[in-house]
Amino acid sequence: MIEKIINILEIKELRSRIAFTLIILAVYRLGTHIPVPGVNSEMLMHYFNSAGGALFNIYNLFSGGALGRFSVFALGVMPYISASIIMQLLTAVIPTLERLQKEEGDYGRWKISQYTRYLTIAIASFQSLGLSIWLTTLKTESGASLISLSPFTFVILTTVIVTTGTVLLMWLGEKITEFGIGNGISMIILSGIVAGIVPAILRTYELVKVGVISILLLTVALVIIVAVIAGIVYIQEAERRIPIQYARRNIMISQSASYLPFKLNPSGVIPIIFAVAILMFPATIAQFFANKSEIARMIVDYLSPQSYVYFGLYVALIIFFAYFYTAILINPVDIADNLRRSGAFIPGVRSGSQTVEYINYILTRLVFAGSIFLALIAILPMLLIKWLNVPFYFGGTSALIVVVVALDTIHQIEAYLAMKKYEGFLRRF
Repeated sequence: MIEKIINILEIKELRSRIAFTLIILAVYRLGTHIPVPGVNSEMLMHYFNSAGGALFNIYNLFSGGALGRFSVFALGVMPYISASIIMQLLTAVIPTLERLQKEEGDYGRWKISQYTRYLTIAIASFQSLGLSIWLTTLKTESGASLISLSPFTFVILTTVIVTTGTVLLMWLGEKITEFGIGNGISMIILSGIVAGIVPAILRTYELVKVGVISILLLTVALVIIVAVIAGIVYIQEAERRIPIQYARRNIMISQSASYLPFKLNPSGVIPIIFAVAILMFPATIAQFFANKSEIARMIVDYLSPQSYVYFGLYVALIIFFAYFYTAILINPVDIADNLRRSGAFIPGVRSGSQTVEYINYILTRLVFAGSIFLALIAILPMLLIKWLNVPFYFGGTSALIVVVVALDTIHQIEAYLAMKKYEGFLRRF
């Protein structure tokens, strides 16, 4: 391990990228501790802990604890994720946007990114406005307000600050993707989850100490965690290799490259993040009106991460986004065309439309199996947590994000090491 770390430090570009990523993540973690002025953070945290429920827990998870402290990054990157989902869905159904993305090259992708940024600002503004108005209605047990400013001043100030914080987070994530290691938005979510693991362990220790959680239940939870992590690594690393042959024998190609590798889970952690974002958006809006509207209260109850309706929708959305995002990442027509132009073919399958159909057939089966496995890993720990009353932080969602993002980052580091002919962290036998 020490030798591998030395190898990383010897590559200047890799060293710079890792350092840049750590600096940006440090800035993010600092921002999660800068409170929005005019609100009593301690009293707000007490309210969230007593009345916020599972919805608060899951939003606080994705904001890295910023919502609980009501910091400038209170909304986290969820508005950006929601905007990305909307833009990708619109791109799939609006021909103009589809042509812009597929036919305009770098300019088209830049334009789509610009639309996503604008939509992020709109969503963040709407959510921060609703959140600030909702906070002005909260009272302590003694009847005192949680805010120290006039309602109008607090709403305007909070909306501007929290929206700006979301835009800054979006920019930091883009900079990590461009100049750092890994996907920036995923790294920000990862750092927030990891930062909460130690406090969660300490809280669990206290619960064991006072007898709320027995040693047996804790042991069962630890076994579940290990099994979940092993399952995540398996589905993330598993792949189907389709052998290919070359018609022109004068082409020299290594034996290791004579196959098409398709991962069991090509979309990675994206289906999980997108599914959570979709379910959280209406629940968050409904939370603002839950005290005044029975319909809003019903939406909050049904979309609570502890309800069986939530579990069912969660599984369905994971499967849907696994197929949807795989269709964006992998184009069988392009693969078949590239094989034909390079003189390669799949044994027993004719070039052209038959190759496209065969690849589609393989991908459909792979993604179905991978998405079901992904959904089970995400949902079973949540069900067991509900039944065993183990703290929320040890759920399948957080474990999936941590392990998948960590594996993707390790693979990216390994790619740099491979270019310099160094041995990486993961060995293949």
